Amino acid sequence: MDMTSVRVATSGDADRILSLHIESILAFGPAEYDERQVRAWARIDDREATYPVGEVGHHLVVAERDDEVAGYGHIIPDNEELRAVYVHPDHSRCGVGSTLLAHLEGYAHGRGLERLELWASLNAVPFYERQGYCGIGTETIEKEYEGETVSLPVCVMERRLGAGSDPSMAGE
Repeated sequence: MDMTSVRVATSGDADRILSLHIESILAFGPAEYDERQVRAWARIDDREATYPVGEVGHHLVVAERDDEVAGYGHIIPDNEELRAVYVHPDHSRCGVGSTLLAHLEGYAHGRGLERLELWASLNAVPFYERQGYCGIGTETIEKEYEGETVSLPVCVMERRLGAGSDPSMAGE
């Protein structure tokens, strides 16, 4: 059985994270977004802002499986923000996303956070719901693409962390 391991991302991972991010969007985005929305979402101009590897205030990790980067995750603890969990299409449905999320939640809990909030793409909502997150609202992300603004609706979700939190009770 292939095991997934999680480690802190290094600057050497940035190109692979970028590639994985785009491949994941192109593979899974069409489940909930049209082609223009997917293309706008996959257009990433500022890698340093998107993947702040080693930057103070950010915790960016990669999941490795079969000796390759299979996913990445990112939280900003000071904002109680889960910024990203992305899995490469070749490693989907293998527990990579759940492993990344468990690591990030453990890190957040260790930092004393009581909750995490995220803006989930619509295609990712079922994953987060299975992990104990509940929807608390909606937002729209605006992306520039081919000279036009493209709107991407997202679901704002949260999960309570800690010894007293029970994922099955989320939202009650």
